[in-house]
Amino acid sequence: MNTTLFPRMHVSLYVADITATASFYTAFFGQEPQKVKPGYAKFVLERPSLIISFVENKERVQQHFGHLGFQVETLEELNAYLKKAKENGLEIREEMGTNCCYAYQDKFWVNDPDGVQWEVYYFHDDAEFNDPHYQTQEAGACCMPEAVEKPTVQLTDISFVAQEDACCTPGSGCC
Repeated sequence: MNTTLFPRMHVSLYVADITATASFYTAFFGQEPQKVKPGYAKFVLERPSLIISFVENKERVQQHFGHLGFQVETLEELNAYLKKAKENGLEIREEMGTNCCYAYQDKFWVNDPDGVQWEVYYFHDDAEFNDPHYQTQEAGACCMPEAVEKPTVQLTDISFVAQEDACCTPGSGCC
């Protein structure tokens, strides 16, 4: 019996170092890639239902597209992902009990070796306001940690900005 959820999302990212990337995602996803070829690795995940592949091409790496992430169904599931990330030595940024994108959430962030930001979050409820922390002048976009200069697994500082045309207006679908 096939238990795969369809449709399932496919993402393909360019990376600078396929070995470092495969190592990071093996730790983050808790499983080995399904396919590894020279300059290529692919993970097929059931939870979240996702196929994600990586193509080594340093010239095409673009880390400023936004962020990737997935919502978990329960707080227990969030805590299991967080525990696994810590056990695998991934550097994380926790944000528990925060109002981001007009939603009350518990979440954590990690960066892959090329600076791609991943958010794992549990949605509690809609909120009527964003935490003022997310409306500072320092950051580049709503609901998105500030990009790092050099690719690193370390997430050191997250800042946010309120923009005149904020991406996280109620009902916008952000986050």
